[in-house]
Amino acid sequence: MNIGAASRQSGLPSKTIRYYEEIGLLTADRALNGYRDYSTEDVHRLRFLQRARGLGFSVEECRELLSLYSDRERASSDVKAIAKEKLAEIDRKIEELTGLRLMLGHLVDNCHGDARPDCPIIDGLSGRLEH
Repeated sequence: MNIGAASRQSGLPSKTIRYYEEIGLLTADRALNGYRDYSTEDVHRLRFLQRARGLGFSVEECRELLSLYSDRERASSDVKAIAKEKLAEIDRKIEELTGLRLMLGHLVDNCHGDARPDCPIIDGLSGRLEH
């Protein structure tokens, strides 16, 4: 199938598919006319990449996951280790964002939001106000 059909079936833009090819995540066959020729397996790999990227896996992590996806002799513990690492990273980000939300919420709650020039938000951002 051509790139347009692969795009429709995978849900990824053609530009993304070309990028994945460029960086070596996918290699399409070439038809006699020189155009890319995607197989059903290529579309499965593209969907796999779409879901993995949607879960926050980096391109390099996707490369590793694709390697495991293709390896029928893989140990599921290898896949689980990568997923656990990503989960820990997400938990760290959530903790960081929660702290940022609390800090910003405190600044917003302490700002009168009126015509006066005094502003705890500006003071907090400048470091003049301890939270």
